[in-house]
Amino acid sequence: MKKLVNAPLEVVREMLEGFVALAPGQALLEGETVVVRADVPAALGARRVAILSGGGSGHEPAHAGYVGAGMLHAAVAGDVFTSPSADAVLAAIRAVAGTAGALLIVKNYTGDRLNFGLAAELARAEGIPTEVVVVADDVALRDTVEPARRRGIAGVVLVHKVAGAAAAAGASLAEVAREATEAASALGSMGVALGPCTVPAAGRPGFTLGEGEVELGLGIHGEQGVRRVAHQPADALVDTLLSTIVEDRDIGKGERVALMVNGLGGTPPMELAIMTRRALAFLAERGVKVERAWQGTFLSALEMPGCSLTLLKVDDARLARLDAATQAPAWPGRGTLVAQRRVVSTRGALPTIQGHPKPQPQMAKVKAGALAVADAWDAAEAKLTELDSAAGDGDLGLSLARGAAAIRALPEGAWGTPSGALMELGQALRRNIGGSSGPFYATALLRASRYLTNKVPDAADWAKAFQVAVEAVSELGGARPGDRTMVDALHPAAEAMARAVREGKSLGEAWAEATRAAEQGAEATAGMTARLGRASYLGERAKGIPDAGAAAVVIWMKALG
Repeated sequence: MKKLVNAPLEVVREMLEGFVALAPGQALLEGETVVVRADVPAALGARRVAILSGGGSGHEPAHAGYVGAGMLHAAVAGDVFTSPSADAVLAAIRAVAGTAGALLIVKNYTGDRLNFGLAAELARAEGIPTEVVVVADDVALRDTVEPARRRGIAGVVLVHKVAGAAAAAGASLAEVAREATEAASALGSMGVALGPCTVPAAGRPGFTLGEGEVELGLGIHGEQGVRRVAHQPADALVDTLLSTIVEDRDIGKGERVALMVNGLGGTPPMELAIMTRRALAFLAERGVKVERAWQGTFLSALEMPGCSLTLLKVDDARLARLDAATQAPAWPGRGTLVAQRRVVSTRGALPTIQGHPKPQPQMAKVKAGALAVADAWDAAEAKLTELDSAAGDGDLGLSLARGAAAIRALPEGAWGTPSGALMELGQALRRNIGGSSGPFYATALLRASRYLTNKVPDAADWAKAFQVAVEAVSELGGARPGDRTMVDALHPAAEAMARAVREGKSLGEAWAEATRAAEQGAEATAGMTARLGRASYLGERAKGIPDAGAAAVVIWMKALG
């Protein structure tokens, strides 16, 4: 797997240099891969309880992103997925702790417990009061190991916040340690991975997954999960994760919680939002009150696709710690939820045409043709998606499938007159086809509709309506023949139809000639250099692939024929 690194051995130091360069409240500890607060008082007696955490790198923005007033005083970074040394942890303690002491927040992994534990012992020997709180929030291991031996995963971030706020408020080391311990005990987390990640030094994924498989209950170091299951819709995965958490943590009706939806590094906000949507609904269905919720990437596993869900039981005191101000750059804010999801209605929608009370005789054929187009678009969805993905954004197949559904949904009253039907088709496609295709088709149909107003069209009228529709597309997008767009199919088709009608050919014969011209025009786009649209960004690399929009024109023209 390709990565944007210089050398595996330099990854951690260079990463921290990049982070700190954009964080005015942070500094690097000389000679160590440690990020510290830049505002730590020089006088040891003036320092409040120092909160430290860390572990292997690869979990960004943890832990350096949580260094700042109100959260961590220092973050100690080891190599990727490797615990930092006890000496590095001790150096961090010396740098930020004073007579009030230090609290080390440690995820429950053997290397972290050993090295942070030894550093705590060494610090105590130097006269620095030091306590350790271990976070073991991975409920996926509930049937495998006893609670104290579970892994620490994303929930540790919430413990950072609680402890950091307590320390900032002036609490003693014993008080801060108590609050952190209680928060850790009230946590439950569980994750799902859609694929593995790749450690820079290893250069290969930690495991492999089949196309239709996911890993449930994984840690944060690229390891496999507790069990491998078939991929499921997002809602089903959320239900599985949260069912395990609420059962393990005994979270029932009336309980108050904070929710964290955490991306593992390779999950886009779109997918995290879908997970959040279901998580909130799941908890509401069970009478659990979500007081705060956060969505984003808070503790990752390099570029792993997937997410984890965390629930933290809260009361007013713990909420106050979560709400307290912090300058840590990666903390997402208060996590306030809206009381009720708001949906506002639109105003000024265009009126629809109800149709002629006595449909014109030809309208049965017009409706049948439109429904044939819908069937053709559905049948071609995969083909158009493939074509559009090669030189565009890959959305054309799905967009036209939505258009097909919109055509089928038109009421019977839409099919009264040619002008009315084209108007209704244009409005329907405008509302349902995304991207550029929706505006193009809607504009073409609306322009043709206006031309046919009050007409019982003959072949010449249909040819002219097609011509003005094509002109509308060209005007709207600025495309001309040769630009490698849908116009390369539409323009020769309109010319061929008009010519055939002038020669006295029937409407069916004229449409057949127009379709052949469109097909030749679409095929020719494979040899063109795109001058408009996303394909123009590819330059010569788009050659050899027909334009997807032009191919779509051929599909619906053949269906009408």
